[in-house]
Amino acid sequence: MRIGIVTPAPPNSRSGNRVTALRWAKILRRLGTRVSILQAYRGERYDLLVALHARRSYPAIVNFRRQNDNAPIIVALTGTDLYRDLRRNQVAQKSLEIANRIVVLQPKALEELRPSLRDKTRVIYQSVEAIQEAIRSSKAKTRARKLERRERLSGNFDVCVIGHLRTVKDPFRTAMAARSLPPSSKIRVLQVGAAMTDAMAVRARDEMRVNQRYEWLGEQPRSRVRRILAKSRLCVLSSRMEGGANVLSEAVANSIPILASRIDGNIGILGADYPGYFAVGDTKQLAQLLTRAETCAEYLVELAARVNKLAPLFSPPREEQAWADLIGELSCGSFTDCSRINRL
Repeated sequence: MRIGIVTPAPPNSRSGNRVTALRWAKILRRLGTRVSILQAYRGERYDLLVALHARRSYPAIVNFRRQNDNAPIIVALTGTDLYRDLRRNQVAQKSLEIANRIVVLQPKALEELRPSLRDKTRVIYQSVEAIQEAIRSSKAKTRARKLERRERLSGNFDVCVIGHLRTVKDPFRTAMAARSLPPSSKIRVLQVGAAMTDAMAVRARDEMRVNQRYEWLGEQPRSRVRRILAKSRLCVLSSRMEGGANVLSEAVANSIPILASRIDGNIGILGADYPGYFAVGDTKQLAQLLTRAETCAEYLVELAARVNKLAPLFSPPREEQAWADLIGELSCGSFTDCSRINRL
């Protein structure tokens, strides 16, 4: 079986969409398929098309359907699809009508879809390798030990914020909250991610000058990002909009306590009663939660325990099985010849 994955994110990009496309390609290849990752569809022959982003991948979806009447299309919805475009953009809505199946990254996303679309929608949680398993080389272990020793000597309570600096991520909320912490606090905010505009870079540098608790590390290799996450006492997700953040999956899978903005993309993964939410853009409330996490061991343990219970959702075998089931549905349905399932 030949599968094309269309994503608007260019090669070498470290955006969430590109990370997702690469991970899905790896999973689908393990299932025995041949996979190509594309930015645009130009008439190639595939047995199945997976399109990330309903609005931005619409040209590829339409062109593929015109040239492949019987081949199925899976549309995977991003946060901007779910919580912005689908509410007002006809192109995004048409993509879902064309799709044979729709993939979302957390169950609360189903509430954003019309009832007529829910039957063909599947929830696939984004899997993550545990950091402890991923860091195997002796050099990586040595660097991890150095980070641990440095943290013990400094006495810092490191809080990480991971994601490219974009307005939708509300990237400086944690830094602003850290400004109001008492002098006795040992909290240090480590921000990881590239600035998407010059203005964002200027603001990050200005924040470092006025805020001794804040350090912007810029874009980092994935291996270092994972080590920073592993050594952090807490991870903060302050986004205004998410479909199901990769970093949230990473933190859950590796038992890192989380503070998160109360948005559907976070609630769909962490649960409505998770005790670590703050209102979107509420600096004061986030500062209170940071102080509580630093000073109340029982609260930090509670956050970790809730996160640990969710970890099985993000296991690689679970995601691989979900994709195998989905391809099996399409291969043995009316869209393609049922014999194709034997080639998986």
